[in-house]
Amino acid sequence: MRLIIVEDESAFAQNLKKLLEYKGFAVDWLPSAEKAYNRILLYQNEYDAIILDLAMDGMGGMDLTKKLRAEDVKVPILILTGNSETKSKIALLNSGADDYIVKPFSVDELVARINSIMRRPSTPLPVTLSAGTITMNTSARSIKINEKDVALSLKEYALLECFVRHPGEVMSREQLSNKVWDFAALTLSNVLDVHMVSLRKKIASVGDSTRFETIRGIGYRLVI
Repeated sequence: MRLIIVEDESAFAQNLKKLLEYKGFAVDWLPSAEKAYNRILLYQNEYDAIILDLAMDGMGGMDLTKKLRAEDVKVPILILTGNSETKSKIALLNSGADDYIVKPFSVDELVARINSIMRRPSTPLPVTLSAGTITMNTSARSIKINEKDVALSLKEYALLECFVRHPGEVMSREQLSNKVWDFAALTLSNVLDVHMVSLRKKIASVGDSTRFETIRGIGYRLVI
């Protein structure tokens, strides 16, 4: 799943980006709300959640949230704040934020809150996904195929989740890259292919008939 962090403290943002990537997310980072506003408007369909810092130079997180909601951007928003006062929390939620988290926080709590708000869009995203014999628990990040546990790398998991959410649909190389890698990543054409080869082998290793069909010149499709 793909996130964007809007935070003007470079060291904090880069550390948070690394921690979230370690947890399996593709993460973009922008240092200003003004730049983020334009990016999000252009690529809102690529993001599963937005993480904003409340106190930034220039436009703050609350103002950015209001502007995005005024443009009918429905991507879930989580605001990072150092203010634990009840009035401040109410103001954040009234501005259009889906949730907030008070600094300092643990990365596990942040991930739990991200997973929570991602299940609250206009069309709720379920915790458990299934396609054919594949069952995924997006909260625990666990996978069973033919009732057998399967261990996948973070990128393999993210790719499989894309296919399980859209079984039978052709997923273009661009769609898959945008969901699994961030904008800054150097996603050469063969990187996706290497991960797909590995994913195919791991699914075949449990004796499953599920397969990925290569659509030449376009991408892949999960056939169940």
